[in-house]
Amino acid sequence: MAISVTLPMTKEATTSLRAGDSVLLSGTIYTARDAAHQRLHEMMQAGETLPFDLDGASIYYVGPSPAQPGMAVGSAGPTTSSRCDKYTPDMLDAGLRVMLGKGKRSDAVKQAVVRNSAVYLAATGGAGAMLARCIKDAEIVAFPEFGTEAVRKLTIENFPAVVILDIHGGDYYETARQSYLKTAES
Repeated sequence: MAISVTLPMTKEATTSLRAGDSVLLSGTIYTARDAAHQRLHEMMQAGETLPFDLDGASIYYVGPSPAQPGMAVGSAGPTTSSRCDKYTPDMLDAGLRVMLGKGKRSDAVKQAVVRNSAVYLAATGGAGAMLARCIKDAEIVAFPEFGTEAVRKLTIENFPAVVILDIHGGDYYETARQSYLKTAES
């Protein structure tokens, strides 16, 4: 049974989530891929105001394709999150609460997740067309020159994901692997 989660998420709300939980996300999430992360990081280093408040924010590592008629965006599948790992600890320290993407994260990101009571969630890769149906509205808020990788503010409803990293140090990629290997050995 999936847990309904409203974004933005409070620190208190992250305490009940555990690695392996299925969630349905509804609310506001921002898109940001590699180039956007680099630009946001540069702005942070220069003391500039960011195009959205990181405090409690959620970021989806995605560059949606152009919208089809009647849709807010086109295909919106996750990209590999580790591409943004060199910027993520600073963003978490600045208040980022939820990250959504796919793939493993670095030890520095794992430590920053725990330190900042944040969570890392995974969306199903290869399911971008289905995931796009959960996106009800999209608005470019920064870096339009990046095209599909511009930062967008998305309104999502019942967006399916799985908790991978939790505030307690849980890592679903590790525990699921260990469970599988135990089962395979039996």
